[in-house]
Amino acid sequence: MTDAAALPGQPRGGVLSGPATERAVNVLAPNASAMTLDGTNTWIVAEPDSELAVVIDPGPLDDTHLRSVLDTAEKAGKRIALTLLTHGHPDHAEGAARFADLTGTRVRALDPALRLGDEGLAAGDVIGLGGLELRVVPTPGHTADSLCFHLPADRAVLTGDTILGRGTTVVAHPDGRLGDYLDSLRRLRSLTVDDGVHTVLPGHGPVLEDAQGAVEFYLAHRAHRLAQVETAVEDGYGTPAQVVAHVYADVDRSLWPAAELSVRAQMDYLSEHGLI
Repeated sequence: MTDAAALPGQPRGGVLSGPATERAVNVLAPNASAMTLDGTNTWIVAEPDSELAVVIDPGPLDDTHLRSVLDTAEKAGKRIALTLLTHGHPDHAEGAARFADLTGTRVRALDPALRLGDEGLAAGDVIGLGGLELRVVPTPGHTADSLCFHLPADRAVLTGDTILGRGTTVVAHPDGRLGDYLDSLRRLRSLTVDDGVHTVLPGHGPVLEDAQGAVEFYLAHRAHRLAQVETAVEDGYGTPAQVVAHVYADVDRSLWPAAELSVRAQMDYLSEHGLI
């Protein structure tokens, strides 16, 4: 979800489709909308000198898009050997089973219901394929099953919907929880400080070359929104719908249902901490 009233200072985006780093190429799905921005980013990740590739988030069930991902890999001399999911929302995962049919690959995800094959994903997993190394970073908050993938060789992190290339994301209550999301952002900040990650390869929107700036922007935005929600409740706006109409008045109304999910998550967080 994007937020038209985002705080100033969000890092500017770069590459939207095509090669983004030495090892990562984006194939943009044709599902642009207010919620998905320019569309879902499907990532092909491989070592330059390897014929094996990983695909992260095949995207929607759109045969033209799925075949485009396959064609892009084949033109680069790559064979897709594994499919990974950042989370289970349909714009990222709906096409996974069909893509597995096209490629003969396993599908690995945190949620067992999304897996095809015996292997899942868990904190600390290191995925190695053809010399490629991807590290699994649990980042619940947008959803309970959200993951990011750290690509150390490119000093990059693939963030799914945890950080977007433009605007901000929804905390999809009740599955998504704000406390979890804030912890996940701090975990990503540690990657930028301790591991030198500087590039965000998001699930929607352009690549961000200032990963630390992006994380700090998201943390500041969440603190700002949380303060607005707390004040709104104190001023008598008692229901999530009332808070949305007051706090998100400058946001496109088509995004209000998603905003209400985030508001519910924020109200739960404030209640849990005795602030409302």
